[in-house]
Amino acid sequence: MAGLSLALSLCLIFLPAISEASRCSIIGLPLVRNISELPQDNYGRGGLSHITVAGSLLHGLKEVEVWLQTFSPGSHTPIHRHSCEEVFLVLKGTGTLFLAPSSHGKYPGTPKEFSIYSNCTFHIPVNDAHQIWNTNEHEDLQMLVIISRPPAKVFIYEDWAMPHTAARLKFPYYWDEQCFEAPVKDEL
Repeated sequence: MAGLSLALSLCLIFLPAISEASRCSIIGLPLVRNISELPQDNYGRGGLSHITVAGSLLHGLKEVEVWLQTFSPGSHTPIHRHSCEEVFLVLKGTGTLFLAPSSHGKYPGTPKEFSIYSNCTFHIPVNDAHQIWNTNEHEDLQMLVIISRPPAKVFIYEDWAMPHTAARLKFPYYWDEQCFEAPVKDEL
């Protein structure tokens, strides 16, 4: 009986570590998954729902990552740029894309505005500063997002006039933090 009690105690102590390791492991992950059963979070950003549908750190992909993101009315991304290409498929809702297509100067500059809507698609080139707003007062904006070269290195801006050199690097990004393992450094 004492052995059983000790075994149960050890399970309770190590269960969180085991479940965390399995959350970040592709071992035993089914090929076909139900999106509604995948982890969903807002990562401290009110109005956001993010699901990594297929990812580098969660699922072992090397070249692309796929997200399902939903923005409630009035919510938005920060002004940012990243070291990857990004393709959006708008599934539901309407909004505005702000894109600084000449982001290769000293700062992003005045962005161009594009209306986005259900059943449209658009892409963001590598390192072009952009921001997406759900400008619809009554409906969520839901998008499927595909990025290249995951995990993304994201640079965040306070405004469009902020110099690139002052943008804050966020790496790993919020949804990659839990499973990110820094590469082992060569001691030589």
